[in-house]
Amino acid sequence: MSETAASPEVHYDAHAVEAKWLPVWERLDAFRADDAAVLAGERPKFYGLTMFPYPSGDLHMGHAEVMALHDVLCRYKRFRGFEVLNPMGWDSFGLPAENAAIKNDEHPATYTYANIETQFSSFKKYGLSFDWSRRLHTSDPEYYKWTQWIFLKLREQGLAYRKNSAVNWCPNDQTVLANEQVLADGTCERCGAEVTKKELTQWYFRTTAYAQELYDSLDDLQDSWIPKVVNAQRNWIGRSEGAHVSFDVEGHDPITVFTTRPDTLVGATFMVVAADAKLAQQLVAPERAQALEEYLADVRKASDIDRLATDRPKTGVDLGVSATNPLTGEQIPVWAADYVLADYGTGAIMAVPAHDDRDREFAEKFGLPIVPVYDDEQPYDKAAEVSKAIAAVEASGHGEGTVNFRLRDWLLSRQRYWGAPIPIIHCAACGEVPVPEDQLPVELPELRGADLKPKGTSPLGAATEWVNVSCPTCGGPATRDTDTMDTFVDSSWYFFRYLSPHDSTQAFDPALAKAWGPVDFYLGGSEHAVLHLLYARFFTKAMRDMGLIDWDEPFSAYLSQGTVINNGHKMSKSLGNGVALGAQLDEYGVDAVRLTLVFASPPEDNIDWADVSPAGSAKFLQRAWRLSGDVTSAVDVDVTTGDVGMRKVTHKTVEEAAHLLDSYRFNVVVARTMELVNATRKAIDSGCGPEDPAVREAAETVAILLSLVAPYTAEEMWARLGHEPSVAQAAWPTVDPALLVEDAVTAVVQIQGKVRGRLEVAPDISEADLEAAALADPAVVKAIDGRAVRKVIVRAPKLVNIVV
Repeated sequence: MSETAASPEVHYDAHAVEAKWLPVWERLDAFRADDAAVLAGERPKFYGLTMFPYPSGDLHMGHAEVMALHDVLCRYKRFRGFEVLNPMGWDSFGLPAENAAIKNDEHPATYTYANIETQFSSFKKYGLSFDWSRRLHTSDPEYYKWTQWIFLKLREQGLAYRKNSAVNWCPNDQTVLANEQVLADGTCERCGAEVTKKELTQWYFRTTAYAQELYDSLDDLQDSWIPKVVNAQRNWIGRSEGAHVSFDVEGHDPITVFTTRPDTLVGATFMVVAADAKLAQQLVAPERAQALEEYLADVRKASDIDRLATDRPKTGVDLGVSATNPLTGEQIPVWAADYVLADYGTGAIMAVPAHDDRDREFAEKFGLPIVPVYDDEQPYDKAAEVSKAIAAVEASGHGEGTVNFRLRDWLLSRQRYWGAPIPIIHCAACGEVPVPEDQLPVELPELRGADLKPKGTSPLGAATEWVNVSCPTCGGPATRDTDTMDTFVDSSWYFFRYLSPHDSTQAFDPALAKAWGPVDFYLGGSEHAVLHLLYARFFTKAMRDMGLIDWDEPFSAYLSQGTVINNGHKMSKSLGNGVALGAQLDEYGVDAVRLTLVFASPPEDNIDWADVSPAGSAKFLQRAWRLSGDVTSAVDVDVTTGDVGMRKVTHKTVEEAAHLLDSYRFNVVVARTMELVNATRKAIDSGCGPEDPAVREAAETVAILLSLVAPYTAEEMWARLGHEPSVAQAAWPTVDPALLVEDAVTAVVQIQGKVRGRLEVAPDISEADLEAAALADPAVVKAIDGRAVRKVIVRAPKLVNIVV
């Protein structure tokens, strides 16, 4: 028997089949994308992408779900004649590896690459159609060389800069945290420590330079991204139209605020400055400085999320100065409070307590005036009044209409070791000096164990031989920047590197980017619906403006999958409801687990593992597999001579499956495949028989459809049906339109809206004939019971509604 011949056993052994076909697939290398075919235009391209994992251990149920779903679409596109690029790699920098290295007294790479190899082995066993020739790891110097190069290019464009600012600081991990890494209770998402504020000089990407375009181009994604993700992006960018208004302060520069409601300016009875803004320190009267300092100490203990909470008690300090309302001329007091953030807008607001809940609470607590501008019970043309107010402010010389964004620049500095070093040298004489491109990558020094423990500064600062260098410009003594980049930087461009991952001369090949880009379909978790997608969009637009690519958006279509839960709860060790993927694979086999995950629900919905049955999936796969052993017709039989009824079922299944796959309704495709298996079994046992060519056509179609979700079973079926591997290289079945025409349809007859009869009629029956048939049907005649028919509504060929 040849290596790829069909197994003779009567019972389907899932694990034996896995062991048999995995090395065959390795040898065939069927999923390697052909750049030449796409560059030459020989085949249409499909770039399918799923979010690459962090190597924190072996694969879990969440990985199993997203990878199974993604594989369905990539295999389908390959069947339809597309040249498919389906790469995979690892997002391998990050704090968990650093913490593991401290605990185990080792280098972070030990933890990282051991876990990568574990996950790689599991990926291969899981039967996924990845092009492994493009494998990458963001922690490889060959990768982060180009992360550093992109940083320098962004800096050249004025999109990377350094400034001093108050940042979220984890005293336990001794590192900066982005706002999204601070939990609602003000603690660090990684270690649970209470987060504080700290003044540091940090690197930023100027994402705000693209705020308007990032917002506007969401309109182009509305139909191809799931709506909740588009809305999340819009809300994060937060475009607001309004006015900048200046309030004069005696002895100081004017205070400028942004407001979306300039029509309420006459009701502004006080101003509020962020307590931690430099402006508060500049404005405070000497006799109030001590009170501000004491208040500020409390404010720094609270996270931004805490400060913005609607139920947070209002607190503040009178700064002892007054500002002039530009429309009323009245003097209004200036306060410092925590419910205004230093980095939003200008860090100051005009308070209109009559028409803002937070301002009202503040005014009521501190006895400040409340002056209504309009009556909520009376008609009010807000748009017209806003326009009038902007005109009045502009005429007074105290402001202008403008657009503001909630989006802030991206803080990318991290006081960690296991990340891409920032390629900047600091020289007392020359300032910030970029590392010359021919000296990239700036590789990490060899540090491990205790050398990585938090000390309030980056661990890199202790590597003095690495830190101390000569200035590339003047040759004098200088030091390297000791921060590393946020790992979001690595994942904001990885889909470009997949295009030419082994190219040592450039980040990616522009010709391949033009041929393959943009990504046609991206699948990933909803937890990345805002920042990762936003940062990738920012990088793409910046690279376009550098002339590296000619497309505007990175991902033409985006879908986020649901979560695998258990007994109604997210899986966790504390709840004791975790489900080990490895144990499920050992018990039921890869295909049964994949089939269960795809069949359980639409991709975007959660899956409760307690409600599904991998054992049932395994039984179904055995039923499907047995079909391939029962077919007795020759491989080259003329299927057009087969039973027409069976062929109709097969062709209708293929036609519907194509539409379902194009709309991501993968679970329904599985249901239709199950129906086809049942119809084929019935044909074998009590219909046209196993020798009928239509049965072979049906069984081969089952193998092709099953290969989308259960590749091992499908491959074994394909071999038992007499074909050479691999079924993944087969063509999508061609549908005969004549076989889609129905011989008869069921028409429903309703009386007063209730179903009273069903008729089998020709698909092309006329309305008159259908009405006559309905009125003559015995069941309908009995239901009418001699009453006068007032009206008959006919929708041929499926509905008759009789009104009596």
